[in-house]
Amino acid sequence: MNTTGAGSRPVPARVRRDRMLGLLREQEFVRVSELAEHFEVSEVTVRADLDALQQRGQLRRVRGGAVPQAAPRSEQRFEEAEVAAAGQKRAIARVAAAMVEPGDTIVLDVGTTTTAIAHALAARTELEEVTVFTSSLTIALALERADPRLTVVVTGGTLRSKQHSLVEPLGGLVLGSINAGTAFIGCNGVDLVRGVTNVNLPETEIKRLILNASQQRVVCADSSKLGQVSLAHVCDLDDIDRLITDEDADPEFVAALRETGLDVVLAPLET
Repeated sequence: MNTTGAGSRPVPARVRRDRMLGLLREQEFVRVSELAEHFEVSEVTVRADLDALQQRGQLRRVRGGAVPQAAPRSEQRFEEAEVAAAGQKRAIARVAAAMVEPGDTIVLDVGTTTTAIAHALAARTELEEVTVFTSSLTIALALERADPRLTVVVTGGTLRSKQHSLVEPLGGLVLGSINAGTAFIGCNGVDLVRGVTNVNLPETEIKRLILNASQQRVVCADSSKLGQVSLAHVCDLDDIDRLITDEDADPEFVAALRETGLDVVLAPLET
């Protein structure tokens, strides 16, 4: 079945490419000729679309078409992830930290970007009477220098040394009993169809608990994570209020995200 139909307006490239990915996930292989017929465009246009998606790491080109990425991203240790896109993470952290006001109660999810937010919060010496809940030991340590201006509550649970984080059991006892103002969530992927995803299951469960415990939900993800899909589904795009990414993000993908109604903030990079 064609997606456009006779006399209809052409589908925008960003929408067409997203739908191509949807077909690829269903079929495991898509042919250039079939996509051209399906979307009522030329094979040259389809090849350009597939090349663009391959450059973003969302598929792999093969003779006559495309297949899914060869393998999902494996989980990096915290120290390895911390040095990747460090400038982008600091930019996101500055924007996120500026959202916090004296007297707020927030939740900081585990991750290198949220740890950067913790450092940015600790540097705001005018900020007082803020309570921060977290499942991250690195975040707790980053905020220690801001005591007693910032009160830090660490959830209980089982230690994951790879991320210096705490997961179930016990974490839900704390997160299930609070009503925080804002949650800042990290992730490994933000996709138009698959929503927010994460690379491991135990921390995904904690992320869902954090979302349920918060009134405003903010996903913090650098531009390399846009268009990516990881193992575990955290939530749909409709379940979050804001995405903070950096200004290196693909303009077409950002536009498509905004068309869903999501508030997308582009953090300016330091020059």
